[in-house]
Amino acid sequence: MNKKFLAIAMAVSFAVVLIGAQNRAPSAAANEPRIKTMPAQKMLVVESKGDPSVSAGNAFTILYKTFFSIPGARMAPPRARWLNTLTAPRNAWVGLYALPLPEQVTALPPGSTGAKIDVWPYGEVAEVLYIGGYDKEAPMIEKLIAFIKNKGYEIAGPHEEEYLKGPESGPDTSAYQTIIRYQIKKK
Repeated sequence: MNKKFLAIAMAVSFAVVLIGAQNRAPSAAANEPRIKTMPAQKMLVVESKGDPSVSAGNAFTILYKTFFSIPGARMAPPRARWLNTLTAPRNAWVGLYALPLPEQVTALPPGSTGAKIDVWPYGEVAEVLYIGGYDKEAPMIEKLIAFIKNKGYEIAGPHEEEYLKGPESGPDTSAYQTIIRYQIKKK
């Protein structure tokens, strides 16, 4: 698959996600954290190390190239998890970039490299819909963490983001929509 085709495929897929996101209400009200229960989700995952502003592009390229080779896969908003944001400098973060997969997908097509199938556990989660640029998320993350503590919970999993609307929608970062999420458990 050549780079031009991949770029077009990614743009089309983001447009499909964007149209879907605009035609349904986000799963969390903007600025208002909430707790809910989510089932485990089968995911196509690409691991990448480094500053997300540098490493995410390559990770998403591998992710979408593999995703579009899977028969029966249907677009949904992409997600990412960071495993060590609290213990490592940004240039050493470990990111897992992912797309949900249908349950019937049990193997990747021959020749797929750099991606794997995994199941992301969820259970009880705390999440909030953040609207704005990625570089301005910190206060909303702090608000979500305070909400978790105030409700008698603690974080029980990695930092996760689900991208409902992002760079594919244009240069205005104030319109980005990201669900920020943590698995939680009672203290």
